[in-house]
Amino acid sequence: MVQTIQASKVTLRDLIDRVGLLRVRTPDFFREWQDDRPALLDDDKTYLDRIQAGFFNLLDQGPVLERSVQIAVVAPLLFLAGFFLPPFNLHTEKSMEFVAEDEGKIIRVQIDILIVKDNFWVMVIESKEVEFSIEAGLAQLLSYMLSDPKLGDHPSFGLIATGGSFGFLKLVKEDNHYQYGLSRIFETQNPFNELYEVLQVMKRIAELSP
Repeated sequence: MVQTIQASKVTLRDLIDRVGLLRVRTPDFFREWQDDRPALLDDDKTYLDRIQAGFFNLLDQGPVLERSVQIAVVAPLLFLAGFFLPPFNLHTEKSMEFVAEDEGKIIRVQIDILIVKDNFWVMVIESKEVEFSIEAGLAQLLSYMLSDPKLGDHPSFGLIATGGSFGFLKLVKEDNHYQYGLSRIFETQNPFNELYEVLQVMKRIAELSP
């Protein structure tokens, strides 16, 4: 009998044991978030400063929930990065399934935001509540990325956004081996507005999409 597991319940240990997922810590594995990042316009910087100010206002009002983060922080970043315009297609709340072949288990996933260009995944975003850490959503996001039907033909990129923190991921499949790497964590509350760098990485990944 096939066992179904909700992606929200999956741990990194589950993915390591069932598909042999490995984390690569060498900087050269994930150069895309570091190299050739496009320059930002002054208008972009002004808008990013307003997004940061809006996030601080949300914090002052009380607990910041997932939907608030999506509306106030993630959606404006997607707009600035050009993901609402052709040739990109935006799909939200899209259900996917990932099958762990060696265990006969199904991991059922619910994707918050899925961006597709010509049927290729460009970025998956799992927007967690602000009180959650990046680590809290890592296994869930990797489960989403593992369900990419074109994984192996190209890398899959992901972003975990809490509003206060942003982390990018890269996942590759080679000869049925899965490897992933993480960017550094960008923090909205640091003295300098690190949303500048978040937008640069998003634009860079958009340029790399097939």
